[in-house]
Amino acid sequence: MRSKIVAGNWKMNKNLNETKALLEELSGKLPKTDAEVIVAPTFVNLAETASILKSSDIKVAAQNMHFAKSGAYTGEISADMLLNINVDTVIIGHSERRAYFGETDELLAKKVKAALENKMRVIFCFGEELEERKAGNHFKVVESQLKNGLFDLPADAWKDIVLAYEPVWAIGTGETASPEQAQEMHAFIRKTITEAYDAAIANEVSILYGGSVKPSNAKEIFSKPDVDGGLIGGAALVADDFIAIIEAI
Repeated sequence: MRSKIVAGNWKMNKNLNETKALLEELSGKLPKTDAEVIVAPTFVNLAETASILKSSDIKVAAQNMHFAKSGAYTGEISADMLLNINVDTVIIGHSERRAYFGETDELLAKKVKAALENKMRVIFCFGEELEERKAGNHFKVVESQLKNGLFDLPADAWKDIVLAYEPVWAIGTGETASPEQAQEMHAFIRKTITEAYDAAIANEVSILYGGSVKPSNAKEIFSKPDVDGGLIGGAALVADDFIAIIEAI
């Protein structure tokens, strides 16, 4: 049975003192749950976060990593650096990395491969923008991103893949994605994986929804059969909101 996951992507927020305070509050309020809970703080606070949560049920992920083992890549972080501080999960392909830093499908495929070669788990993000949704190209875009980023992987690699569908058009645009639209796309994603691999892999992979999940809509979104949790942005920065979302799953 595939895992339920609630992952908080903190993005470029929270200094060290704020990180410690939020972790303390989350740890103190964490409900008993069968879902896996993950936080992804900024790079400069990753080691401290991993140390603080060492004996906690909350796991830690990085927001990005480079594909190279080492070298002249100023400002970048390698898989070995993450593993050395006990971080073995990494978010790759987030819509903001694609949009603001020009990360292509080809580059992301190299990052995924590097992470898997280092026995890390990948939370792979993908999704269509507003123009693509309005043009009716959303299924085509998602299929292309999956194919280019992941479909060269051998079947056994999928045990270390978590998918995160981000309808970019529903994040900070004033547009709203319905739970039915989330379910429709998640079902399409499973169908696409089934056609590329098989139904067993498609039914085992966890697919998270990353389109502005909040305490007010989490329960309805998570009730959909192909939605296995969420990749949470802003609400992950407020302890009570993140706890409410965890409780909703």
